[in-house]
Amino acid sequence: MAETTTADARPAPAGAPWSEGVAAPVIDLAGVGKTYRTGAIEYEALRDIHLRIDEGEYVAIMGPSGSGKSTLMNLIGCLDTLTVGRYLLAGDDVADLDEVDLAEIRNRRIGFVFQQFHLLPSLAAWRNVELPLVYGHVPGPERRRRAVEALERVGLGSKLANRPGEMSGGQQQRVAVARALVGEPALILADEPTGNLDSTSSADVLGLFDELHAQGRTIVLITHELEVAQHARRIVRVRDGRIQSDEVNPR
Repeated sequence: MAETTTADARPAPAGAPWSEGVAAPVIDLAGVGKTYRTGAIEYEALRDIHLRIDEGEYVAIMGPSGSGKSTLMNLIGCLDTLTVGRYLLAGDDVADLDEVDLAEIRNRRIGFVFQQFHLLPSLAAWRNVELPLVYGHVPGPERRRRAVEALERVGLGSKLANRPGEMSGGQQQRVAVARALVGEPALILADEPTGNLDSTSSADVLGLFDELHAQGRTIVLITHELEVAQHARRIVRVRDGRIQSDEVNPR
């Protein structure tokens, strides 16, 4: 059984519904399935997914290529819609939201960190970090203050004016993490965040996630590498579109 940082919350066995009577989780998937259709061809990418992640947890979702973990990440991040089941994000039913609402959620409630850094090469670090706040119509001086604060939080206070090409891969990923943090989201969703990094930079970024978790951040890390997954406090293994196991990491 998986251990969480919420004292009264414990997961049921893998694939089983969660019990009632605990605080609303950040993520609550119940009976979720995703089917892709191309003409007469159907492909069931996910089936009967039950997953609860509470505030302050650090969870790795792990599986090989084709397991369904990327589809699960897209559903959690509101980048795709489920076919069946229910998804509550911080207590809100995602199915009740229109495209404008979903865009707002992606901008304000979820901080994304991808394998590709997705930084604009012509912009200084702080300008890259402020972008979610631009879309959120935050005033200019407040945007800069928060962007600088986020970069200082990830140890890049001395790199505010540097463009991506003037930084290492690990530093660029730290800028991406700062961008994910700047809106104070309920969830940090990281998809293979070390996939383009060398071992030293990977350790640096994973150490940063450890620090963010220690500060109380909710982190969901998507990976196919056990060495990366073992930084999390809980490991959910996905195979053939189903949750195969959901266990505490005895690190």
